[in-house]
Amino acid sequence: MIKRILLFITLILQFSFLHAGIVILNGLTHSYKIENGKVYKGKIGIENTGNTAQSVKLFLQDFAYNADGTTHYTALHTNKRTNGDWIKLNTNLITLKGKEKTEVFYEITVPDQVVDPGSYWSVVIVEPVDDIKPSDNKPGVNITSVIRYAIQVITDYETEKAKPDLKFESVKVEKEDGKQTAKIAIANKGNLYCKPTASIEIYNRKTGEKLGTYASLTMGLLPSTSKTFYIDISKIPPDKYRAMIMATDEEENAFALNVDLEVKND
Repeated sequence: MIKRILLFITLILQFSFLHAGIVILNGLTHSYKIENGKVYKGKIGIENTGNTAQSVKLFLQDFAYNADGTTHYTALHTNKRTNGDWIKLNTNLITLKGKEKTEVFYEITVPDQVVDPGSYWSVVIVEPVDDIKPSDNKPGVNITSVIRYAIQVITDYETEKAKPDLKFESVKVEKEDGKQTAKIAIANKGNLYCKPTASIEIYNRKTGEKLGTYASLTMGLLPSTSKTFYIDISKIPPDKYRAMIMATDEEENAFALNVDLEVKND
């Protein structure tokens, strides 16, 4: 099922640990700044690292995710800011020989009038499939799915008139991989894709002394989606603190929240 795609499959792809033998060579996010009526061209590099031939099919879906870890791959037009209708792939099915590389090309045809500034997006699903075999039970062929990859195609229109609007949904301190971790859920309520980093400044409640500043990894955040940002604060001893949490994107837009924070022994 498409919903089983892992959000962090990028790392797996980089080190080619996938048993299926198919890897994406040029990233899982393709971004474009667009203008009305223009055509933009892109490509998806695919390699079969295995020794045997592998068939691969490609198709478009809408895409969203939430801070609770759920990811949704749905039919086009589920997302009101989809650009799936703008994208045309030059093929929907390829077969790669063992160790072979290829490129699948696509065109983005922007409508003559995009009404609302901001980001529009969809994903190209790249799905290795079993060899096409005759069915013993019914006429035709059976295609059995192996694993799928989602390549985001993000198009930004009139970015000077759009902006992210980051909201803090929740702040928790919990053990993660044996370390005390601040888990900060952030939603993008704006209309522009951004890449925020979450940080936390921790202060002694009695003296006001600053004990340290800690930061998360940077992650992309589409409009109307949310993610949980993880910050290792295991160096802070158990106690109650004051803290300022910030989310800062690559354009240095900053959003802040003051909270009481408790680091427990367990």
